[in-house]
Amino acid sequence: MLDVVRKALLAGLGVQERAKEFVDDLVKKGELSQSDAAKLMNEMMAKAEKSSEEIDKKVSEIVEKTLEKLSLPGKKDVEKLEKTLQELSNRVKNLEESR
Repeated sequence: MLDVVRKALLAGLGVQERAKEFVDDLVKKGELSQSDAAKLMNEMMAKAEKSSEEIDKKVSEIVEKTLEKLSLPGKKDVEKLEKTLQELSNRVKNLEESR
């Protein structure tokens, strides 16, 4: 699963590099000003970041659903168990101290 995500991210980086080269070529040809090129790159980077966040969210959802189907505890489950364990440890300690 992580390998697929890694490949998708690397592909995204390749696309960004090609887009930058394309914009640079337009500037060199005089078809796009430097300020317009900067605006365009900022827009593309913002869209790429949003897409990356959406991919991250979807991957997290898939992993969570997969863990649920496998009946494996997720992060929230482990945190809840740790909290309960800490509370029980504190209660035992208090009982031992009160004797």
